[in-house]
Amino acid sequence: MASILKYLRVLSDPIRLRLLLLLMEEELTVAELQEILGLAQSRISTSLAQLKREELAKDRRVGKNIFYSVGEDLGEATLAILEAARAELKEAATDKAHLAFTLKKRKDRAAEYFNKLAGKFGRAYVPGRSWEALSHGLLRLLPPMIIADLGAGEGTLSQLLARTSKKVIAIDNSEKMVEFGAALGKEHGFSNLEYRLGDIEDPPIDTNSVDVALFSQALHHAAVPQRAMDAAHRILKPGGRVLILDLLSHTHEQARELYGHVWLGFSEIELHRLMKKAGFSKIESSVVSRETDAPFFQTVLAAGTK
Repeated sequence: MASILKYLRVLSDPIRLRLLLLLMEEELTVAELQEILGLAQSRISTSLAQLKREELAKDRRVGKNIFYSVGEDLGEATLAILEAARAELKEAATDKAHLAFTLKKRKDRAAEYFNKLAGKFGRAYVPGRSWEALSHGLLRLLPPMIIADLGAGEGTLSQLLARTSKKVIAIDNSEKMVEFGAALGKEHGFSNLEYRLGDIEDPPIDTNSVDVALFSQALHHAAVPQRAMDAAHRILKPGGRVLILDLLSHTHEQARELYGHVWLGFSEIELHRLMKKAGFSKIESSVVSRETDAPFFQTVLAAGTK
């Protein structure tokens, strides 16, 4: 009975309880647990150390990674307590969904293959071959769509998209950016490109009116990213797609002052959570770019369907 009481004291903390329930499902690293729970690494590491001390969890090293799992023999009484807690813990279902997403990413070798392929592209000089040239070619393959470029800045991407799109609506909250972009669009003869002054959390665009809602390095400027995602869902037609290109979570605090970033990037789990809460389905994401110079920013691509 003494051991059960001891375990109850350890599991009285919701974080330790959530960790143990996850480890009952799968062997996981601290990084994976951090992504699933959305908590600081220090909090997770401290909780895991307490679970290990009471032999409720164990670890093993594989190369540079340390994997955590449940202890050898928790006992029937402890297992019964954990299962009862799972049924009542409000975060359990969400944690399990995030676990499934994380395990899917672990198994997704296709993304890693394309990352390696991308790393080789351009290493050897070939006249005329570049990502810039390739992107121009691929843009020509897009069907005529109505696209909302949310947080467009001066609208360089908007003008590229306008070459083949039915209409592009570029939204930015900077009056000077909108004036500059509109003048540039007019100079280049884009009659299907419209700049509007507005906020990405409440863009001046009609409900159910666009085919694609695009956030290109813009979501990290939103005061409340969930509001921006909800707004994207509102303006999209049924079956429309949201596309997000943003920085993967990082710790480069200087980005706030240097670039005006409100958020230090987003994890794939965070983007999945934002899109799912807004009502999107068929959600997918992958890291598509890794910088080779400090602070080694990475770019994540995420998409979902209304």
